[in-house]
Amino acid sequence: MRVLVTGAGGQLGTAVGRLLAAAGDQVTEAARSDIDLTDPGRVHAGVADARPEAIVNCAAYNDVDGAEDEVRTALAVNAFGVRTLAAAARAAGAVLIHYGTDFVFDGEAERPYTEEDAPNPRSVYAASKLLGEWFARGRPHYVLRVESLFGAIDEPGRAGPTRRGTLDRMADALLAGRPVRAFADRTVSPTYADDAAHATRDLLAAAPPPGLYHCVGSGHATWLRVARTLARSLGAPERLVERATLADVRFRAPRPAYCALSNAKLAGVGVSLPSWEDAVARYAAHRLETAG
Repeated sequence: MRVLVTGAGGQLGTAVGRLLAAAGDQVTEAARSDIDLTDPGRVHAGVADARPEAIVNCAAYNDVDGAEDEVRTALAVNAFGVRTLAAAARAAGAVLIHYGTDFVFDGEAERPYTEEDAPNPRSVYAASKLLGEWFARGRPHYVLRVESLFGAIDEPGRAGPTRRGTLDRMADALLAGRPVRAFADRTVSPTYADDAAHATRDLLAAAPPPGLYHCVGSGHATWLRVARTLARSLGAPERLVERATLADVRFRAPRPAYCALSNAKLAGVGVSLPSWEDAVARYAAHRLETAG
């Protein structure tokens, strides 16, 4: 299959591009310098040149706090850029897979959110991502909501691994013997970028009904529990993990306290993701293997 991966230089884009290429797909990886979603002309030209059967959009503006001030940029990339890409995909006859976020919810639930739950974004970033979901939906396209992504980018030619998620930064600190703070009152479904990439490939192969799916690690936990699990997996002292609460930190943009997502709908079409505990253990093993 010919696949165009936009946002190929990022955490998820790197994992997706690497996996699809290894699976034998003909992959065109486009970083922002190749296809800037805020430039409609370049988007349409880039898609036309690649002649993809599928487009996997990993490009996003992910600065949650920065979006409160950079509203136009967040909307240009996360919303209107996705609209342009969806139009280009339709013109090329390609399937679009776009990634959403758990931040579209307000965090007031007491059980994992499903695809049927109504979004209620509480930040500019969250609103921009929800608009992007709306622009991306419709046959034959897919929206996959991911959350709390982790997984170091570790490729030949790079000066070193680039770690962009909360859990990645925690692993850096724990391996260096530094303490980390983790929220005891924020519940998440951590997602290994490699697992999300595998799910994306499985989705393309299975071709289930188009629409919205939650693509997250199975299960959920507080960040405090996740951090302690990571510490044990890395062989680091659990005492390095310090308890924190959302009230302890002043964020420019509010964070949803409870944002666990149910992936039952995705599992129902034959695309399953491992538990977050299994993912953390595999990630920690990789970090220990490459630590030297």
